[in-house]
Amino acid sequence: MRCPFFAWVPVAQVFESADMLHLFRPATSLMVQYAHYHRDRRNILTHVLGIPLIVMSLGMLLMQPVWSLGAFWFTPAAIVWFLSSLWYLTRGSLLLGLATVVVNGALMWAAYRTPLWVAGWGWPVLEDQPLWLLGLGVFFLGWLIQFIGHWFEGRKPAFVDDVVGLMVGPMFVVGEVLMALGFLRRMHHDINRLAGSTH
Repeated sequence: MRCPFFAWVPVAQVFESADMLHLFRPATSLMVQYAHYHRDRRNILTHVLGIPLIVMSLGMLLMQPVWSLGAFWFTPAAIVWFLSSLWYLTRGSLLLGLATVVVNGALMWAAYRTPLWVAGWGWPVLEDQPLWLLGLGVFFLGWLIQFIGHWFEGRKPAFVDDVVGLMVGPMFVVGEVLMALGFLRRMHHDINRLAGSTH
């Protein structure tokens, strides 16, 4: 099976995409466009596993430095989560946006707790091996799982044609779970009508 996502794509071509600048499209439009690249159930399943790993790894990679403001402290991971949350909550689907924010927040919290879990499991304390090294490993594992999914799909990842797809990924995974539970029926109908049903 041909794997088109391994084809070299000039950076300029990615940034010349007309849709790339449409960062503030509504949730349904973003989900439909992303779904065009994810109709194989095996690909969707790999994303349900791979994308949370990537989000969690970003929390691990952005845990330092720690800044304090009075009695409060925050990290680059917290800033990324806050700014991305504003974007998810303003895409026009409150349930999907709120669920994505909560899931991403839980993954960031898991990243913060990772050093304690690692120590509890009896693994070497991360003082000798910085957390970012583990985060980098989790990051690459998440992408590897997704590339396997796109091999099944026979299509390149969505972000190759539209870098906004990097933001849509977490929302798509949360949306798939919500739709499997019977929520977001109108959006589910629109996705199947415009992007085709899964197979």
